[in-house]
Amino acid sequence: MAKVKTTLSIDEDLLRGVRVAAARTRKTQSEIVEDALRSADPFQAIRSKTQLGEEEAHQLAGETLHEMRSQSRMRAADQSKNRVPR
Repeated sequence: MAKVKTTLSIDEDLLRGVRVAAARTRKTQSEIVEDALRSADPFQAIRSKTQLGEEEAHQLAGETLHEMRSQSRMRAADQSKNRVPR
């Protein structure tokens, strides 16, 4: 996969951690950041468990998120109906 050069503004302590991890593992800072981003990819878990393509995994994740938010809003509405006025 092609590499793209970019500039990021990140917390000093995070950058220090990246530099330390790179030195300890003899990896580049880019490799450390890429590894961290890949491990944080929320769609990777869906793709690996379901054998879905990237577009299908994104669609499924979006639908799931929408459903979770709807359920949360319904619970909040139910709770506000059941509150006793002071």
